[in-house]
Amino acid sequence: MTGRVDDETAAAVFESTAPPDGERHEGADAVRVAFEAFFATSSPGAFTAEELVVTGDRAILRWRYTWDPAADGHVRRVYVYTVRRGLVAEKLAHVKG
Repeated sequence: MTGRVDDETAAAVFESTAPPDGERHEGADAVRVAFEAFFATSSPGAFTAEELVVTGDRAILRWRYTWDPAADGHVRRVYVYTVRRGLVAEKLAHVKG
């Protein structure tokens, strides 16, 4: 999510991977709080993009988050984005595992 907020992205949506169906965060401020909480409580790690597919106003990113390379501590995820005027309007997260 960018730092810019306009009428369309102020209503941004992020759905996390919390079981069973994710937690829904609506509005730029709620999305920002959700990400701040994630990074505040997560071990240092690395994000690696594995594949990006873009078509129209949709983007699909398959990626891997590694927090302990020595123990192969990682998770693989897929994000499905909706983009409006070059800004992320919706981000739906899905996880393997």
